[in-house]
Amino acid sequence: MDSVVSDASAVSEAVAEAPAVAGIPAQPKADPFAPGAPEPGTAGPDAEDGAQDWQLDHTRAPIATKIVVAGGFGVGKTTFVRAVSEITPLQTEALMTRASEDTDDLTATPDKLTTTVAMDFGRITLDNDLVLYVFGTPGQQRFWFMWDDLVRGAIGAIVLADTRRLTDCFPALDYFESCGLPYIVAVNHFEGTEAFEAEDVREALTVPPHVPVVIMDARKRYSVVESLLAMVAHALEATPE
Repeated sequence: MDSVVSDASAVSEAVAEAPAVAGIPAQPKADPFAPGAPEPGTAGPDAEDGAQDWQLDHTRAPIATKIVVAGGFGVGKTTFVRAVSEITPLQTEALMTRASEDTDDLTATPDKLTTTVAMDFGRITLDNDLVLYVFGTPGQQRFWFMWDDLVRGAIGAIVLADTRRLTDCFPALDYFESCGLPYIVAVNHFEGTEAFEAEDVREALTVPPHVPVVIMDARKRYSVVESLLAMVAHALEATPE
């Protein structure tokens, strides 16, 4: 019995401290029999290089939220999603054809060659465990039937407006007013166009005072992020629960 105890003590001491090798000081080793130690053959929590603590915590699921970007034809919805998405955005762009000349007005956007026929989709991480999914709606009236599916589960919407043709965003404003979804108005300022103050746009669109109106540039990521943050803040005020 004494020999068994002696052998066990020797093994314990060997586990506790490894001998120095090639001038490297002896380093303490983890006891494989200690409480909470990983089972032999399994990787520890640091096995995934670069992973953050919350990503390795299987008891926590990231909170996913959804925002819809709507507006008239050619107002910049696809550019908006592309500018902010941290992944390669999903786009359903189709070439413009002569068949649409009578229905799609290209006066304000003569260089536009493609159009969204289903949706745009992108993703941005706002916090360690808060992920925002951004869906861009198609602008043409013949695709409006898809809006009901795209807005399902969304916390709010951003209505993009072009000051050269403000009337194009009226259908989107009416839609979100009727369904009760919180929304903000983001005026996409195009180069070479006259700049207007947010309150001037509010008055022209008869937007209620409690609805935020922001001036932004859909090509610039920081400007798009500011619009998304304004939308999230407004959604929390409108539906705090």
